[in-house]
Amino acid sequence: MEIFQAKVDNTRISSNRYTTFFVVLFISFPVAVIVSSMYRNSSFFVFEGFFQAREAGKSFQNITTTGSQLGERVHNISDDNLRPVGEGKVKRGTAPNVTSELLTSEPNVTTNGTVQNVTHHILEGNNNNSVSGLKNASLTGSTNESFPRVSLDNKEELLGGLLTGGFDEASCISRVQSHLFRKVSPHKASPFLISKLRNYEEIHRRCGPNTRAYDGSMRKIARSKDNGTATMCKYLIWTPVNGLGNQMISIVATFLYAILTDRVLLVKFGEDKHDLFCEPFLNSTWILPQKSPFWKENHIQTQLQKDKVNNSTSVLFINLQYTHSSHEKIFHCDQTQDLIRNIPLLILMSDQYFVPSLFMNQLFNMEISKMFPEKDTIFHHLGRYLFHPSNEAWELISRYYQAHLAKADERIGIQIRVFNAISTPKQAIMDLVLSCTLNHKILPKVDLQTSMSSVGKNETVKAVLVASLYKEFGDNLRRMYEKKATASGEFIEVYQPSHEGKQMFNDKKHNVKAWMEMYLLSLCDVLVTTSLSTFGYVAQGLGNLKPWFLYRLVKNETHFPPCEQDFSLEPCYHDPPKHYCDGKPLKDFVSSFSSLKKCKDFSFGVKLVNDTTTFFHK
Repeated sequence: MEIFQAKVDNTRISSNRYTTFFVVLFISFPVAVIVSSMYRNSSFFVFEGFFQAREAGKSFQNITTTGSQLGERVHNISDDNLRPVGEGKVKRGTAPNVTSELLTSEPNVTTNGTVQNVTHHILEGNNNNSVSGLKNASLTGSTNESFPRVSLDNKEELLGGLLTGGFDEASCISRVQSHLFRKVSPHKASPFLISKLRNYEEIHRRCGPNTRAYDGSMRKIARSKDNGTATMCKYLIWTPVNGLGNQMISIVATFLYAILTDRVLLVKFGEDKHDLFCEPFLNSTWILPQKSPFWKENHIQTQLQKDKVNNSTSVLFINLQYTHSSHEKIFHCDQTQDLIRNIPLLILMSDQYFVPSLFMNQLFNMEISKMFPEKDTIFHHLGRYLFHPSNEAWELISRYYQAHLAKADERIGIQIRVFNAISTPKQAIMDLVLSCTLNHKILPKVDLQTSMSSVGKNETVKAVLVASLYKEFGDNLRRMYEKKATASGEFIEVYQPSHEGKQMFNDKKHNVKAWMEMYLLSLCDVLVTTSLSTFGYVAQGLGNLKPWFLYRLVKNETHFPPCEQDFSLEPCYHDPPKHYCDGKPLKDFVSSFSSLKKCKDFSFGVKLVNDTTTFFHK
């Protein structure tokens, strides 16, 4: 009995153990399944990421727009004028077979006259020259299915610290992808410039629109326009005038002045500039709200005039537009800056790159020189900081680049502006373009004795991007290289994204195309632009390019030399002051300010050059 009782007790203990075992097993089995699943998914994700990284040099996958979202919006903008002029000659062995949802495809004319189906992929192709750094990219998923996140070296993505992190990447794809499309800049942002930018960003965050400080400051300013008042924040409203190129160079100059004076930059963007650029400042906007009481005030009675400047007002209008009159410009003078320093709101209208005038102010000169040890990189750094193509614009830019320019061994940008279409024959301008590009071996000469069919299979391909309002220039270049071989054995492909026929103002569709072409020109290896054209100034500054300037023709004439290479990346300031601040005539900028030099494309203008010593004249 005792033995039996002992066995029963043992049985109970064993039963309890079995019960415990099954309970533990019941709980742990699902956990094990979940952990195993997570592990498998994690392993697959890592493998998939590795595979995508390996293939990234060939294409960004799944970068598409769906339904009626971004794709349809861009397609509406990308009309017939965004088609290529013609494909010229197609490099042997790389017959295109790519797809585009945004740019309307048209047949490609090949060397033997046959037609190929040409469609577009984003970033397809394995040419080592096509996209710098692309092979090291890895795609890691996204909060927006249309655009995968690009996980890359943070220094490259943030341009060596010039940009700040923390932005919603899906809201501005170009911010994280644009550095893949261009060569790494040899010009590094100085630590002092980076610190000034971070300081400005903090001021903008505290005082920008939709903050309590902004609302309070603007109410006080509006109530005391003519009496003067002290506010928590000071503002600088930029007002647009003339074309997009003029506007972009003047925004950069205005932003630099805002940094120097601790003012919040607000831009008066109308509907024509919405969806051109991403917001440049984290968690804030730089767009002046349309409900602002100062939205319509472009010509406030209190203006900046010699001997009439005072600090008893809350609002001051400053007009720095180009003018043919010889009126005095006193904006840069020490006494002027002393008087307007405490005025809470400045409204500035300009179509000029007035940065050189800031160098004429001794205090500003010292500060700018610390920010920019290389003085001819101001637009290069600040332009890349401010101007990021919106998703809408980036779709057009990235697709067009990859479809037509990425696989070329060299990309040549030619921007042709006609200043007077009535008095200047197109043929005279075309002759000037050819004289420049052929004489300086930018483009190869045509071999009239050799037919295209006798050319070998491993030729160098040069892609020529023509930016002009007139389609004749792209057509003429394409026909020139279409049927005859070149003396150097190179293939020349010619593209012209648009040809509007005339410049249009306050037109969103026109601005998107202009911004697309300026950006594409900045991605080229060699740049030829037209003298005095701010369109070209933007491209050269963003692209770190010293262009060949085509001399401006105003009649049926010739010019020798037809072009000359620039000495600086900076835009030209077309309308500098005519006098020193003491009223004495300013006859020679070079001897007075050694950081300034006369522009090659406009003898009355000045631009910045690198120099360690600056002399001041009061």
